[in-house]
Amino acid sequence: MSIQSTAAQLVTLAAEGGEHGGNHESISPAVTGGAAFVILLLLLWITTRFNRDR
Repeated sequence: MSIQSTAAQLVTLAAEGGEHGGNHESISPAVTGGAAFVILLLLLWITTRFNRDR
């Protein structure tokens, strides 16, 4: 397999992948952001509970 044929296959693959878009329809940005916020608040609460040397 030569570099030219590999490059041509990669260009074809990249062109086909652009048709579908990058976002998954079932993932809501609001739910993802809200879940990340809750997880970070939980981690902050756990960290402050263990840091009692102040």
